[in-house]
Amino acid sequence: MKLKIVSSQNPMKKENRHIENDPGYKGLKVNSGIDQPPSVNPKSVGKMVKKRAFLSIEEYVDGILAGNRAILSRAVTLVESIKPGHQELAQEIILRCLPHSGKSLRIGITGVPGAGKSTFIEALGKHITSQQGKLAVLAIDPSSERSKGSILGDKTRMEELANDSNAYIRPSPSAGSLGGVARKTRETVILCEAAGFNNIFIETVGVGQSETAVHSMVDFFLLLQIAGAGDELQGIKRGIMEMADGIVINKADGSNIEKAELAQRQFANAIHLFPPSPSGWAPRVMKCSSVTLNGIEDVWKMVADYVSFVHQNGFFDTKRNQQAKYWMYESINENLKTSFYQHPHVKNMIKQVEDAVLNKKMSSFVAANKLLKAYFKKR
Repeated sequence: MKLKIVSSQNPMKKENRHIENDPGYKGLKVNSGIDQPPSVNPKSVGKMVKKRAFLSIEEYVDGILAGNRAILSRAVTLVESIKPGHQELAQEIILRCLPHSGKSLRIGITGVPGAGKSTFIEALGKHITSQQGKLAVLAIDPSSERSKGSILGDKTRMEELANDSNAYIRPSPSAGSLGGVARKTRETVILCEAAGFNNIFIETVGVGQSETAVHSMVDFFLLLQIAGAGDELQGIKRGIMEMADGIVINKADGSNIEKAELAQRQFANAIHLFPPSPSGWAPRVMKCSSVTLNGIEDVWKMVADYVSFVHQNGFFDTKRNQQAKYWMYESINENLKTSFYQHPHVKNMIKQVEDAVLNKKMSSFVAANKLLKAYFKKR
């Protein structure tokens, strides 16, 4: 059977574009389908959409101080950017907003996976906004170690709070760099305070190193726990429990109430074994249900009692000053690290030195000193 080959110079008719429609094939017929639309809308040809230019520093600052969320979000994006130009602009905005910050209550919230942090934050957040308070939730989202991507699903998990006019939710990816994210989170706190949010929640990645960084930027540190998941004290690092100003047993509802009460007693007994808090405050252990809202108001009262206590003994201002000093040095360390790895001479040498270490031609310490000498010599 000889088939007719159709060339591009002598195309078939529209209905015979498919080779199966050649007369040599008996009983076969393939419809031609429909013509595909153009990839570009013909009506938009010649109409180039200009990319929105950056606002001026004055426009950013004025918008933030006016409580404009769109401008606040754009400013936070600048803070999170790694581009030098964006960072320079962000630092100037932060400097202008600094005199308008510091008037909020900063609360760190952490807990084991499955403790219901998002549900708890939404329940407590709605309680705050119902009393005319303004709340900003800064959630540090864990990033994949492989892809460096994050789900950033906090707005989905806190849908009701996300639609509240007195609340602002901003998830940020950890991107594998906890130190950098912690610094950027602290800078974001300044912008949110300048925008008029008088309560700031910082939700951490989970039980681990992130707690130490978050503890150094908040006034009240809350550890969220659940009952009925085995030994309630198992897997909780002593350091984290020592940092906690309050422990809340979540999901105390239904058949879980008795287990929550047992866990409450266990934690209360455990924290009495720890050294006294520098603030002089005796951490409390409470239980609540983020679903039925039982105990939510009591948790907020505990926070208010703590704030009143540390204001009276002067620890509130002392802690804020210590944190400002801590973050000054942390910023120096972060900037030095960035400057080192971005230095052109270090970039040129680092692969060669790394290969020498891997091939056992140079020790790790000698390699590090060689790179540091190159960095300081070429400055």
